[in-house]
Amino acid sequence: MAITAQNDPSLNDDAEGMSYLNRLPRRIVTVYLPLAVFVFVLIFPFYWMAITAVKPNHQLTNYEQYSPFWVVEPTLDHIKYLLFETSYPGWLWNTMLVAFGSTVLSLAASVFAAYAIERVRFTGSRPAGLLIFLAYLVPPSILFIPLAVIVFQFGIYDTKLALIFTYPTFLIPFCTWLLMGYFRSIPFELEESALVDGATRWQILIRVILPLAVPGLISAGIFAFTLSWNEFIYALTFIQSSENKTIPVGVLTELVRGDVFEWGALMAGALFGSLPVVILYSFFVDSYVSSMTGAVKE
Repeated sequence: MAITAQNDPSLNDDAEGMSYLNRLPRRIVTVYLPLAVFVFVLIFPFYWMAITAVKPNHQLTNYEQYSPFWVVEPTLDHIKYLLFETSYPGWLWNTMLVAFGSTVLSLAASVFAAYAIERVRFTGSRPAGLLIFLAYLVPPSILFIPLAVIVFQFGIYDTKLALIFTYPTFLIPFCTWLLMGYFRSIPFELEESALVDGATRWQILIRVILPLAVPGLISAGIFAFTLSWNEFIYALTFIQSSENKTIPVGVLTELVRGDVFEWGALMAGALFGSLPVVILYSFFVDSYVSSMTGAVKE
């Protein structure tokens, strides 16, 4: 017999559990107010960067005549200065190239490591997986000293290769842990069936595991790309020339001259530098959330 809301009071909207959300005062306190605070904290920095980027210089500090929360006479002078009188377009290209290269290297290494640990199950696989994740907890401020010696020995100092080869040191551990959790959620029966049919480990990885792990790969790729895009310590240490700098380092070192801060150009550079990552997340947010759920559910 089908159970209806009339037979079972627990199915009614006024039943115990989430029924308190049906009352408007409690809904405002428990839902709308926290949501409003969250949206404000999330959106306000972008709003502040946007209005500062189009404010004339005389309005940036004159709070007696102009409100700091909106613009009276917007101008594009700061954006023109950033794009045409600085090396910002080159910094943007360098950041994209470094982030893409380090992400590809990290994903390739993480896929092999996660597959070996979770699917091959060799002796000591679990401790190896734990050690890989613990490597992610090592602060970059400690690693950049020995890495600097290696970079100088290979002769790649002040080149983009120095960043592409050093960023995977902190990208691979977390990406491997994330993919381990996602590979663990794939049924072993699929792999056993492929082995019975005569498939090799390489064929299983390429034709069975990776197609099913696309959301996990997207999530790990977004994570690696974001960290590479925002990285500062290695980029500051291993890059010296202005034409090879990335956005985080270039904006800070080239637009701050002693005690003179180019606030309009700084905010425009920070805003433009955050847009690619925001766009990337907006396209793949569903895959990112689903892969994170698959990584932690076990």
